[in-house]
Amino acid sequence: MPFSFLGFDVQCGGLRLSLIAATKVPVKVLELIAPSQFVVSEKPKPSPRNGEVLIKVSFCGICGSDVHGMDNSSGRRIPPMVMGHEASGVIAELGEGVEGWAVEDRVSFDSMVFCGECDFCERGETNLCDERQVMGVSCDEFKRDGAFAEWVIVPARILERIPEGLSFEEAAFTEPLAVALHAVNLVKVKPGESALVVGSGLIGLLVIQALKRAGCGEIIAVDLDRGRLELAMKLGARSAFHSLEDEIVLPEGGVDLSMEVVGAGPTLDLAIKSLRKGGRVGLVGNVVPEVKFPLQYVVTREISLIGSCAAAGECAEALEAITKGEIQVKPLTSATVPLEEGADYFARLREGKEGLLKVLFQPHA
Repeated sequence: MPFSFLGFDVQCGGLRLSLIAATKVPVKVLELIAPSQFVVSEKPKPSPRNGEVLIKVSFCGICGSDVHGMDNSSGRRIPPMVMGHEASGVIAELGEGVEGWAVEDRVSFDSMVFCGECDFCERGETNLCDERQVMGVSCDEFKRDGAFAEWVIVPARILERIPEGLSFEEAAFTEPLAVALHAVNLVKVKPGESALVVGSGLIGLLVIQALKRAGCGEIIAVDLDRGRLELAMKLGARSAFHSLEDEIVLPEGGVDLSMEVVGAGPTLDLAIKSLRKGGRVGLVGNVVPEVKFPLQYVVTREISLIGSCAAAGECAEALEAITKGEIQVKPLTSATVPLEEGADYFARLREGKEGLLKVLFQPHA
């Protein structure tokens, strides 16, 4: 029987529980109102539908795809909308039909919303779901507001439980680390193999750590930022080179595998041409839709190209790796700020002059 206590709505009987005030109370969001224009605004507090939960957001990170897409050049951030898909928080309300979760559970979540019924989902390839949607994305096909907000609605099927002792700040790295782990899992690292990582941004630095965790021997980092290269060395790279200023030293014959984490023509060319014959390259970055491709070089050397899209069930692995100390995420946080500083930090990230890595919003600060 539902009842009200001190302005809070409570419904017993196992169907729906809530520890939040009435949904008429406005909530604060960082909204993209026009290309590259952000404002902090108020929206009605959302209410979960069947199979969904309402999360009180503790932290949410700015993804590189948010920065690249804020001007709507990607067609994936059509305003008005609320971005944000790298988050952690606490369940505040359960929708109908949600089982296995309770109010006050500490959670993070995947960014990919999948149907659970198509052939891809049945094979565990949820990132390739025919009906997939992405949190914090607005495009011609769908719009799903994200977690640059005090509260966010999330399908229960994409939730992950935060292990005991892991902070909300660290748990906000669940999704980006899952992306890195998925890419490394796809290239199937053999113990002692050598690897080149082209791009030492946030995902690149996570990929370096994931390669080391998977058993890579020599890991070589390449980037345009000296500060990030220094961090790459601390996190597992054996050597690091500025792509424009240094001569890149590779093992004789080339590396066994390379990870391209930028998504541009010159960086893809470097990743391919640094490989030994029969090597393989993991394609993670996708900043531009098309690049010039060295077809003959790839064919005559039997180089394998392995595309990697988002994650497919690696969020639990990501949380475990952080909890065990196998992956370090604290050194990757550049700033923790309230939503009110969002427009400023988006501009600074877009300018790219400060070497910022992960900026975390704290909506309830």
